[in-house]
Amino acid sequence: MSSASNASAPSRIAGLRDRFHRRDLAVFQNLAQRHWPAAGPVLPRLSRSANHGLLWVGAAAGMAAFGGSARARRAALRGIASLAVASAAINTVGKGAVRRQRPLLDAVPVIRQLKRQPVTTSFPSGHAASAAAFATGVALESRGWGAVVAPVALSVAASRVYTGVHYPSDVLAGAALGVGAAFALRGVIPTRGQLPAPGRPPADAPALPGGRGLVVVANQESGTATATASLIRSALPEAEIVECPPGRLASELAQAADRCTALGVCGGDGTVNLAASVAVEHEVPLAVFPGGTLNHFAYDLGIETVADACSALVVGSAVRADVGRFRPGPGGADGYFLNAFSLGVYPELVRMRERWSSRIGGWPAGVLAALHVLRGERPLEAELQGRCRPLWLLFIGNGLFQRVGPAPGRRHNLADGLLDVRVVHGGRTPGLRLLAAAVAGPLTRSPMHAAVRQQRVRVSGLKPGTPYAYDGEVAHSEMELMIDKLPEALTVYCPRPV
Repeated sequence: MSSASNASAPSRIAGLRDRFHRRDLAVFQNLAQRHWPAAGPVLPRLSRSANHGLLWVGAAAGMAAFGGSARARRAALRGIASLAVASAAINTVGKGAVRRQRPLLDAVPVIRQLKRQPVTTSFPSGHAASAAAFATGVALESRGWGAVVAPVALSVAASRVYTGVHYPSDVLAGAALGVGAAFALRGVIPTRGQLPAPGRPPADAPALPGGRGLVVVANQESGTATATASLIRSALPEAEIVECPPGRLASELAQAADRCTALGVCGGDGTVNLAASVAVEHEVPLAVFPGGTLNHFAYDLGIETVADACSALVVGSAVRADVGRFRPGPGGADGYFLNAFSLGVYPELVRMRERWSSRIGGWPAGVLAALHVLRGERPLEAELQGRCRPLWLLFIGNGLFQRVGPAPGRRHNLADGLLDVRVVHGGRTPGLRLLAAAVAGPLTRSPMHAAVRQQRVRVSGLKPGTPYAYDGEVAHSEMELMIDKLPEALTVYCPRPV
């Protein structure tokens, strides 16, 4: 009896498979015979546009270029990465595991059929997997962009049955694989929302519902500052908004600090740097509205939109943050930085990026500038902590930068009292050395680079006029620099962790 039962097991499996195929075929034929209003001119073209992932690459490029926020760029990057994982799984395992023939096209109207029929096996649908992976990856970083992309992804998946190149089960299996690929990637590289909230000492700051007592100074030439200023006016009708060119920022910020309960700033990292120094000097809390290209400090506070800043102002939620200091600064006075100070190739990269950004945009300009400066300038000669050495890059971060994926990213503590010091030693192939330093991350040592934490750093033996960069600004040094911190010197509004 046992052997008979074992012998019948393959036949039962074959029977189940046959019944499943018959039902799948019946659904396919039923859909093929249905009239789909308005689908005729759309779905076949949409299906072709998704070949080789071109539709999703274009969508990601559009999101990154015109999305207007770091969240949109992260969503685009995660969508493409999820698609890549799904495509790799489909092409290496999926197509070879089940060699299913494509459906016969007899029941599919000729007008629906693709001009070029696919030649690979039918199960699972690669187009559905790519669509689901991209849409899921985008949604994991940004629900708003996910809602925009999801209908397109559903349409691409439906188009594969509509044009007759896949059975419904092929599409469902591909979509499930795509969703799984996006979540698998999230398990390896967390989304921004999964990261723990940075450690931030709480601070006392007045609640400013409606923006009463807030004076916001906006840099008219910073990224999206003008558009952001309009959003601030709508969200905080009682706030005073002052828009001015870069040359008047210092005076307008100082005047605003004398008459405000809290000082607001709208602009990029350089503008926020200037506002922070004024806020520290006048002992007033600072409200940051991201309006530049990179907005590092705002994003590390958890502020990516005007709504994020407003939520903190309404309830008076604020934290204390360290302020980096370097001496002598521009003009001989102390200089300050909220994000990072650097010597070596980066100041030249910043200078070239600023030269080109007005013509081609911030991100393309940054890429071109990086390619230019990594072609092989001579390394910087300097004495670091008493030791003379050639350097491609000296990076000093205000607090330890954690990694999100392979590169330095978010800071988990804005008031740790430490400097994140990373050195890329001189030698050949600066691009390779800088890439190795980025991939290795913080607190590492190698012949190419080193990363340590310090409370102060002394750099001497510099050639007068050597350029340095701080928070996206470039200035020129004397023969010696001392870099340290002002612990918890700045009070800044910050949304409460969700």
